[in-house]
Amino acid sequence: MGSIDSKGGTRMSQHIARVDVSLDKWSGAAPGTASAAELANDLPDGVLLAPAPYAGEYDREPDTTWTLTGLWDHQGETAAGTAGIYYSGSRRSLVKPFIFADGFNYGPSDLPGLFGHFNTPYGTDRKQFLDQLLTAGYDVVLLGFDERHTHIQANAGVAASCIVRITSELGSRESLTVGGVSMGGMITRYALARLEQEGVDHRTATYLSWDTPHNGAWIPLILQQLAYFFESLSSLIPGGGPTQADLIKSPAAQQLLWAWVPDARTSGPVATASDLRAEFLGELDALQQWPARPLKLGVANSPGNGRGNGVEPDQLVFDWNLLSILQANVRTQPDLGEGRYVGRMYGNSQWRTTTTSHVPGLDGAPGGTLASYGLLADALKIKIDDSLRSCCFVPTVSAVAVEYDPVTWNVDLRLDVDAAGDAGVTFGLDQFHCDTENSEHGTVTAELADWVLNQLI
Repeated sequence: MGSIDSKGGTRMSQHIARVDVSLDKWSGAAPGTASAAELANDLPDGVLLAPAPYAGEYDREPDTTWTLTGLWDHQGETAAGTAGIYYSGSRRSLVKPFIFADGFNYGPSDLPGLFGHFNTPYGTDRKQFLDQLLTAGYDVVLLGFDERHTHIQANAGVAASCIVRITSELGSRESLTVGGVSMGGMITRYALARLEQEGVDHRTATYLSWDTPHNGAWIPLILQQLAYFFESLSSLIPGGGPTQADLIKSPAAQQLLWAWVPDARTSGPVATASDLRAEFLGELDALQQWPARPLKLGVANSPGNGRGNGVEPDQLVFDWNLLSILQANVRTQPDLGEGRYVGRMYGNSQWRTTTTSHVPGLDGAPGGTLASYGLLADALKIKIDDSLRSCCFVPTVSAVAVEYDPVTWNVDLRLDVDAAGDAGVTFGLDQFHCDTENSEHGTVTAELADWVLNQLI
């Protein structure tokens, strides 16, 4: 079991976090029957658990776009991407670049949408974050990727290509501000550190991460399993394209998620279960973890006082039944313990029952939230309680880069990070700032935007 600190916060268990799946044949009355067409009408189509697209209300096309290829390849893959440049004022050349990379999702980046998302009015006076940067003389360079779901190292090659091109155009003028939202912060962190190791002057004075999972992120294990479960039924759905589990099994997800499962049937350890995550963490170690030159700033879409989001462990989220042929039962992640029931699914006359051991109740941890349960419920066309739609995606301790083992996660998830420095806790970031509440992952709030602007302007 995990230990309890003086404030009642649960620490991560020092036992091995694992998932176990039992397979049982149907017993009882004969299951229902239906045609493939009847089933397909209510089965979820397309990639599951992908963050929702940007809203679009404040989208803006770039003044100029650059097509980029990676400065290096990774495992034989050379990634590609696009830089969308928004110049300050009427000029049409770069003077003071603010390079900001897109984050975790499936497929290509939407740069106009990314601009609109970060320029959505905030606060009572409806200020707009990117417009304020442009007014202050920054040229905003939004960095997108053709495949957001591919290896972090490959997309870091795209970021490095963008940085090198910009420094060559700047000549001896201004230094750069470089960073990103979500996994975009990991991509640029890796790119800057590798450029330094290779002796390339990246000219970056400030690095900025926005709710970046520096030590990993969380998507409930039962939802990962359900994505694979529905992928196994995808032959019933007409058409091609990406399948339901393509995001969960992508290189980016394997590198990003602290706890990951390879399919819906496998029992075993889940913490850094993918070799891709272990290899990436090893590469960060070889790069000394961080770039040395820039001042490293970060913000978290969550409070710094350790207050969770209110999602209690071991709560029923939904029971789903499709014509008595397919069924799923889902509960929020139990908090630690051994053999804790978290859900089950039924198909092909077989039950798959999932239990977890030594996995903390991460759903309710303080951190930037993602509508993980809501996304799946919407895909299944079922209603769930609004209080359960969203759960923790990037824990605060990860977003502010508390220094702890990213494999065992030997950390108090409810650590008061605002006071932790006085208690001897160390951070990878030089300075960070937290939100006033647990907000949606990557959201621009007045608390975070104003702090960032005060650091940069």
